[in-house]
Amino acid sequence: QVQLVESGGGLVQWGGSLRLSCAASGSILSIGTINWYRQAPGKQREGVAGDTSRGRSSDADSVKGRFTFSRDDAKNSFYLQKNSLKPEDTAVYYCNAGVQVAGGGPRKYDYWGQGTQVTVSS
Repeated sequence: QVQLVESGGGLVQWGGSLRLSCAASGSILSIGTINWYRQAPGKQREGVAGDTSRGRSSDADSVKGRFTFSRDDAKNSFYLQKNSLKPEDTAVYYCNAGVQVAGGGPRKYDYWGQGTQVTVSS
């Protein structure tokens, strides 16, 4: 099976920076679309940044210019660099990926990480 494990969350002051990482492990043949989502208390989960196809990314308007998505396919890892953090960025952040697994044919299966808490103090 496949696991996605996020790391890098924590408490940061307004205006600070954090870098979230997501490492995929298991019987992975390839990773396709990758996305970061977040869910704040009392709110629905929302997309933050993603890689809709190799070489392109999509960012939510609320984070454009502040968050940068990147991936390292050799390490089966992807990242979210978050700068100029605001209190409204406080949420649990999740990584999500479409993964082709060994023995699963060409289909890509959807996997989620367990989430990492980011808290921005004002």
